[in-house]
Amino acid sequence: MGSVALVQLTAFTDLGLRIVMRLAVLDDEQAATTRALAEELNVPATHAAKVVTQLGRLGVVDARRGRGGGLRLAPGARTVSVGFLARALEGDGEVVECEGAHPCPLRGGCRLRTALARAREAFFAALDPVTLADVAAPPTRELLLHIGARPPG
Repeated sequence: MGSVALVQLTAFTDLGLRIVMRLAVLDDEQAATTRALAEELNVPATHAAKVVTQLGRLGVVDARRGRGGGLRLAPGARTVSVGFLARALEGDGEVVECEGAHPCPLRGGCRLRTALARAREAFFAALDPVTLADVAAPPTRELLLHIGARPPG
């Protein structure tokens, strides 16, 4: 039996990618609100707000207040690499916790930690050539356009 490597993104990163995908299908004159995105994506508005703040810091999302405001992708954001976004949203954490409250006794000479760090980077590297425009293209585009829409009746 072959082995399967599993990588799990944090809920923060998952939500960030879903938010930018949703924004990627809006026309330039359209904007979304954090509350509307949270409802469409079925997540708490407080979580969406934290993610939107980070996406703004990364320069991927423009957030404007007031009349004509709302959330839009920043100019050029459709060409941003999914690998870049995933790395930036995930942060510099390690795959395994070697230090922490109960440090691993192998941490001084463990080769697993390095191998796992290389595997994590290989995962992100596989996402580097994929752009936001790629993941928001049809058939996903149609799903994103209608996400959260209530059926008639």
